[in-house]
Amino acid sequence: MSGEWTDGRARTALRRIFDAAVRSADPRTAVAKHLPPKPPGRCIVIGAGKASAAMAAGVDAAWPDVDLSGVVVTRYGYAVPAGRIEILEAAHPVPDESSQNAARRMLDAVRGLSADDLVLALVSGGGSALMTAPAGGMTLADKQAVNQALLASGATIGEMNVVRKHLSAVKGGRLALAARPARVVTLVISDIPGDDPAAIASGPTLPDPSTKADALAIVERYALDLPPAARAALDAGAETPKQSDIDADVRMIATPFLALEAAAQAARAEGLTPLILGDALEGEAREAGIVMAGIARSVMTHGHPASPPAVLLSGGETTVSIGKGPAGRGGRNTEFLLSLAIALGGTPNIWAISGDSDGIDGTEDAAGALIGPDTLQRARRAGVDSRARLAAHDSYTFFASIGDLVRTGPTLTNVNDIRAILIGAGTGRT
Repeated sequence: MSGEWTDGRARTALRRIFDAAVRSADPRTAVAKHLPPKPPGRCIVIGAGKASAAMAAGVDAAWPDVDLSGVVVTRYGYAVPAGRIEILEAAHPVPDESSQNAARRMLDAVRGLSADDLVLALVSGGGSALMTAPAGGMTLADKQAVNQALLASGATIGEMNVVRKHLSAVKGGRLALAARPARVVTLVISDIPGDDPAAIASGPTLPDPSTKADALAIVERYALDLPPAARAALDAGAETPKQSDIDADVRMIATPFLALEAAAQAARAEGLTPLILGDALEGEAREAGIVMAGIARSVMTHGHPASPPAVLLSGGETTVSIGKGPAGRGGRNTEFLLSLAIALGGTPNIWAISGDSDGIDGTEDAAGALIGPDTLQRARRAGVDSRARLAAHDSYTFFASIGDLVRTGPTLTNVNDIRAILIGAGTGRT
């Protein structure tokens, strides 16, 4: 495909690329390809995460002849029928009473099993908040306060999960210990940089390489103000189960990189040269926007690291550090895009999309947004100050005001963020 890259053509291509990445991580299809041998006894299905209900539906459909039951928890609005497996819903990103009930139900489901039984754990991003069993003398309110402090701290998702594991009665491998002597197989849809399965949903069925000392160091690094009961649980609690405690069988069924490969294939179909910059980009969202603007300009001006028409693809999870001041509405994807738009300053022939593959950017009702060369100009006409909105972490409001939010609804999967920057034409190499 050749010809001029108009605004409409570029936006359509970017949305197709984003949608292809999300489709590649469809839980129903992925689960059926990675199931273990059928057990001689019962199969108990447990799970937590934004994709867990769709994963459970895939298991139920694939094994109609197995003595199968179970309970999984997903985010409110993400439930789908899963036959013999009960689907619960709970809050994300801050846990609620339903999150606590889900953890209790799963612990009950795996107790009293035999060596002939199989526990199939379906794990995906978001599971940490959806399955909550506070450790020690902590209450649910204590756990909620910890989660809120972590989300506002600027800590990476990996660091957040280290703290969560050591403040939980189910995470960090503790759920697998409760299931012994049954065999435990964990199917994982990854949403984190590096695809470490022990870090996804805080690894409820996998050995935990982190220590209490690691958790305490993170608390100190970000000056987290923990409730007294949480600090006491960290100081006095036992270490999480390690490699020698758990016989782990873990299978990665969908990952951010596989999603980016699907995006690259879709980009080629649109006549674009794809360049995958990485599936594990981290750091402040606004800083990432500035860096990506520089790379996009290099493509346009020098034809490096790719020749236009091209699309720069990346995944991972950036962070938004709120600080102690007031903040508006928005998530890491819209903040990234607003920073990118400001850094590009209306540069012609560059468009971008960024969105969370689960359909929810932060806590908002949009997956992300789109930008083009006229984004800042249209915002000025609407009376919106782009720099002021970025300073206030109010990127959702910015894009809502110009009609450029991307709304997919719940996608029932989660392989983290998908970012695509389209450079439609170059200005000549120098």
